[in-house]
Amino acid sequence: MNIHEHQAKEILKEFGAPVSNGVVIFSIDEIKKKITQLNSKEYVLKAQIHAGGRGKAGGVKLIKKVEDLEQEAKKMMGKTLVTHQTGPEGKEVKRLYIEEASEISKEFYLSCLIDRETSKIAFITSTEGGMDIEKVASETPNKIQTHKVELKDEGPLKKDEIEKIISIFQLNDEQKKVASNIVNSLYKIIIKKDASLIEINPLIITKSNKLICLDAKMNFDDNAIFRRPEILKLRDLNEEDPAEIEASKHELAYIKLNGSIGCMVNGAGLAMATMDIIKLYGKEPANFLDVGGGATKEKVSAAFKLILSDKNVKGILINIFGGIMRCDVLAQGVLDAAKEINLSVPLVVRLAGTNFKEGKEILDKSNLKILSASDLNDAAKKIVEAIK
Repeated sequence: MNIHEHQAKEILKEFGAPVSNGVVIFSIDEIKKKITQLNSKEYVLKAQIHAGGRGKAGGVKLIKKVEDLEQEAKKMMGKTLVTHQTGPEGKEVKRLYIEEASEISKEFYLSCLIDRETSKIAFITSTEGGMDIEKVASETPNKIQTHKVELKDEGPLKKDEIEKIISIFQLNDEQKKVASNIVNSLYKIIIKKDASLIEINPLIITKSNKLICLDAKMNFDDNAIFRRPEILKLRDLNEEDPAEIEASKHELAYIKLNGSIGCMVNGAGLAMATMDIIKLYGKEPANFLDVGGGATKEKVSAAFKLILSDKNVKGILINIFGGIMRCDVLAQGVLDAAKEINLSVPLVVRLAGTNFKEGKEILDKSNLKILSASDLNDAAKKIVEAIK
């Protein structure tokens, strides 16, 4: 789950990391009242959307006169920002963040994330802050350093670990103390809030030599949200795909993609393999959808409806290996949903494992136009041919 910049900065502040003073507004009428909380001659107006690249898209403005704030805010509020992370459809701005402007001397990059390969916490640093870190990684990888630390219950990190993390910044003694505090703050947030990624870009040194987290992004583990109600309160449904919101209601792992073949699979690994083989045969998957191991027929029915709600779907491939999941339960769920929606696109089904014969029998007697497949390769080949 992602949150907005202003929310991330509140969490940073809670854990003792330095951030600029700012206020969030949801309507233009709030500006005059809330701006009194700030003490600055210049301001930065920021669109709040769950995507990077806002500055290039006109979503970040330096305002030199307080009387210009309202006029610029009117231009930005309701605007659709298109960035390299939003896709061509962009995202509508429904809230703005106004913060005190900072005089920037240097910009750095700092992030903290879960490294699943090593089961450690990785800190990534670079002297090229404020830029697309992906571009820096591809063009000048020597300017990025990664340091991994062992997961401890509370922290703080050892002094020598922090030294390695911040060494690339070449800070003075006073700045090192602040940087150490920031690193420990990120580490504690990862653990205590079940964050999976925290990105500070840029981390700046001001002309008065202060270290400040000028921008912040945070991502949280969806599977741990049940024990973090304070984080769940920060969820902004306006920033999420409606289909993915509906999927979460049924505890389905669903991600919408841009292809034409809808996929229903049980198990993330099998889902990835299914998507790969669709691409191998020259088409693109329309979604990632994992119904899980213990899905009920109601859950399967909801998943099937979810796939068909995507207008780009020209065909559906169901690939189920029954372990805990029973193939007859899946078949009945598909049958119920197909009858309710009046299925009009090709459907290829590959069943294997628990009760696959019973499941196949249910589908065969349904009078639906279903193509059976013997294996995954056969299934992918048949659905691609069917939608042609």
